[in-house]
Amino acid sequence: MALLTPLLAFLYHLPQVYKWLLKPYYVASLFMSIGFLMIRKTPGICEHLSTQREDGNPCDFDWREVEILMFLSAIVMMKNRRAITVEQHVGNIILFSKVANVILFFRLDIRMGLLYLTLCIVFLMTCKPPLYMGPEYIKYFSDKTIDDELERDNRVTWIVEFFANWSPECQSFAAVYADLSLKYNCAGLKFGKVDIGRYGDVSKKYKVSTSPLSKQLPSLVLFQGGKEVMRRPQVDKKCRAVSWSFTEENIIREFNLNELYQKSKKLNKSKGDRGDKINESQFPPVPEEEEPEVDAQEEETETETKKDK
Repeated sequence: MALLTPLLAFLYHLPQVYKWLLKPYYVASLFMSIGFLMIRKTPGICEHLSTQREDGNPCDFDWREVEILMFLSAIVMMKNRRAITVEQHVGNIILFSKVANVILFFRLDIRMGLLYLTLCIVFLMTCKPPLYMGPEYIKYFSDKTIDDELERDNRVTWIVEFFANWSPECQSFAAVYADLSLKYNCAGLKFGKVDIGRYGDVSKKYKVSTSPLSKQLPSLVLFQGGKEVMRRPQVDKKCRAVSWSFTEENIIREFNLNELYQKSKKLNKSKGDRGDKINESQFPPVPEEEEPEVDAQEEETETETKKDK
């Protein structure tokens, strides 16, 4: 079942995955992930490789290589049980395939291992996975704007994501968070993001660790009236993040988004009514028509003529 679920998810999102694989980052990652397989199975190259097979066939996996590949498959299945998006599934496969390739190349020839490891380091430093560029209703904060925006209106509830661009978990979560903002954003419930990898002061103030070993990225914090109400993942007394899955269902349930959205719609209506009153008050009242004043001299002449008659 653990293998069937990610396979069905992969087939369901196959058209989208196909578009991702056409991007340069994923094309290069795919070739690096199957590097050892290509060398071991390519005629003209595999004949010159060493092997521990009893039949001496250098173009097939020996028992130790099969063992390493089986161990790789088990790790990928365990990691993908916690994956929430197809990007995470594909990313886990690519990551651990590269790790297995490093081990296999070093075991085959130390020179090939050093060459492959150097390529992986250069690729990691020069190439980054494509960021989410889809539609969203999210306001991006800096270290100078986040406090003012959160405290601007006490009636507005904010859900803020603290993220870092270098974090694979944050990159995978971007599409989920954007989808939530499209469904629930309104005048009384807003979504924001702040890059704490760039603004270190913000990470210190809101106590979100940016360590590569930290499990606090990403962190979702709910603010009401400029004050923190809750956050996920939670942090225990020893400042360690409690493991939590950032699925859309978990976020809706834990943050009561449906209830918050219903309350925010009432705020929208009250703001609209108040706005209509303000718009009406902007126009000056129309003065009532007054009867024209008759000159006193004209009145006297009219009364004299009447007496003469």
